Amino acid sequence: MASKNIGRKRIGSSNDNNNGGILSRVTTTVTNSPIYQKTQQTASNAANSTKKLLKSTGKAAWIVGTTLLVLALPLIIELERDAQLDALELQQASLLGTPPPAAPNSY
Repeated sequence: MASKNIGRKRIGSSNDNNNGGILSRVTTTVTNSPIYQKTQQTASNAANSTKKLLKSTGKAAWIVGTTLLVLALPLIIELERDAQLDALELQQASLLGTPPPAAPNSY
C-alpha cells in the first residue's frame, strides 16, 4: 500500500525543488501580474471613495435633520396652534349666534 503513493505529487505541496508547488507558483504569478495589481488598487480606491461618500452623506443628513428640528418644527407647532385658535373662535361665534368672521379678500 505504501508504494502506491510513491511518485505522485500533491498539487500545491511545497516539496518541489523550484519554489513550491504548482498552486503556489500560479498564485505568485497571478498576484505579481500588473493587471491584478491595478485591479487591486482600483478596488481599494473605490472602497475609500465609498467610505468618504457615506461619511459625508451622514454629516449632511445630520445637518438637515437638526436644521429641521430647530427651524421648521416650531413653525409647524405655531401654525397648528393658530389653526386651533381659529377653530375655537369659530365654535364660540356659532354658540353665541354671531356670524362667523368674513374671510379676507385675496386681491
